[in-house]
Amino acid sequence: MEQRTKIGYLVGGGLKENFQVRLTVSSQDIQEGAFVVIQSGAWHYYGIVTDIQLGATDPRFADEQMDGRFPPQISKALHGQTLYANLEVLPNLMLEVGPEPGTPEQREWQGKIDAGLKDKPRVLPVKNIPPHHAQVFLANEGDIEEIFGKDEKAFFEIGRTREGDSPVRIDLKKFVQRSSGIFGATGSGKSFLTRVTLAGLILKTDVSLLVFDMHNEYGYTYNPPEGGAPVPGLKDKLGSKVRIVGLGRGQDAMYQGLAPDINLEIAMSDIHTGDIEILARELNLRETTATTLAALANHFGVNWFREFMKLENLPKQKDEDGKAFYPEGSLEGWAESAGIHLEAAKGLHSRLSKRVAALPYLVEKPANDGVGQIVNALQSGQSVILSFGRYDKDLDYLLVSNILTRRIREVWEEKTNQYHRTKDALSLPRPLVIVIEEAHKLLNREMASQTTFSTIARELRKYYVTLLIIDQRPSQIYDEVISQLGTRISGWLGDDNDIQSVLSGLSGRDALKGMLARLQAGQEVLLLGPWGVPMPISVRSRRYDETFWKELLGNKTKKSEAQILKELGV
Repeated sequence: MEQRTKIGYLVGGGLKENFQVRLTVSSQDIQEGAFVVIQSGAWHYYGIVTDIQLGATDPRFADEQMDGRFPPQISKALHGQTLYANLEVLPNLMLEVGPEPGTPEQREWQGKIDAGLKDKPRVLPVKNIPPHHAQVFLANEGDIEEIFGKDEKAFFEIGRTREGDSPVRIDLKKFVQRSSGIFGATGSGKSFLTRVTLAGLILKTDVSLLVFDMHNEYGYTYNPPEGGAPVPGLKDKLGSKVRIVGLGRGQDAMYQGLAPDINLEIAMSDIHTGDIEILARELNLRETTATTLAALANHFGVNWFREFMKLENLPKQKDEDGKAFYPEGSLEGWAESAGIHLEAAKGLHSRLSKRVAALPYLVEKPANDGVGQIVNALQSGQSVILSFGRYDKDLDYLLVSNILTRRIREVWEEKTNQYHRTKDALSLPRPLVIVIEEAHKLLNREMASQTTFSTIARELRKYYVTLLIIDQRPSQIYDEVISQLGTRISGWLGDDNDIQSVLSGLSGRDALKGMLARLQAGQEVLLLGPWGVPMPISVRSRRYDETFWKELLGNKTKKSEAQILKELGV
């Protein structure tokens, strides 16, 4: 095994204050975020460097230069005795490694484990501290594998350490058991990291993905607006494992001249009053809207939207006897009968007819059951990317994602309840991860209580549904949702509020703040737990390029038609 590089020894600190390590190498040889191991007897302690500090035994030696005042030998000796550098190390995990190998004590220790008299060593949260002058080393590849996994079939490489270029892997099976988040400011490489993660989930796990691709980046080849080489899409590389959904039909649903696998049209009967309430800001709705919507649902039932859109401004007329009445289909007549202020009814009708009913993909009767096809694809093990195409307004994103996710929730809850009733494994739903971009638009404090997504983040893990939220402004996401995230992967963030949000609820967050602000944009990410990652670590993120795909697909090349026919004996 590769030998560890000694860098210093422990001189102070504690569980609440972090460890202080006196460097025995140059301060320029160590970087913030370095993964270190502290050896002490039968235990190894694992932590990361969160700060590097210069110190002096006497401030005068730091303030005054000694070069030139003393002979070089004396000056160097004084430097070594009076000036030093300390590391601040955030301790995270500890592992019992037993007595020195080959000793009687080690054989006795191992014998107790083999006989079942002692638990097998396993990585634990730090509960005690090593003594003064415990030796500190840079972690080697073996240490990385011990903590982050070494079986490439079970663990997925997300990046490499900066010091030793060792692969850092995450357990994707644990990753998908809780909702997760990928964060980073614009230009931090967030989209590339998301592509890497999605590809790994599709090929390395038994989950299905439903990706709400607001900016049409993940399905087909994407041409960055800032220029550069085209970026291959997941459909381009994974073929039948991925199905593309386009909004609308015909030319409306096409993207980059390509027809989708599934056309999605939304039936008017699928619109609930809650779907309109989440559009309050987009439609500039009044505070009285909720009352009007409740009256519509009570009067017209499931087809409230269609029937409301049929109403017209028809004032009272008089019959032959001179008695005034509202003609059939009168908006005024409905408002009066429902006890709704006429101007409130008119205002809502106008906004819905102009902004919602006019959407080409919203129809009275869809040509096909696009929602059903999406559900069937997800249950059969395929992943689905919903490309919004030219419908890239916030209104489209909010409306469609909420309607579709509500249907998904209903199906997965029913299948899970059926499984608990019958214990029939065939009725067990396939685990599902719903991927949402611009998550703050759906999960901010105002919207979180109204959309299906916050319910998924809080409750649907027991129904095998979790979220993967992607955002550049995590501070705008409701803090209750952030607290539910089991794994957080973050690129560079410059805003202090965003940094605080990503780290909220995590131990050692104060020590990690500076690391997020100093990550190299587009190159480095910080992996954070507490669920999918054993401990925080800064890594150089994996590149989304041809090398990545060759490694992921096992260098498989697509067979030509002639090769296939030859193998079939034709």
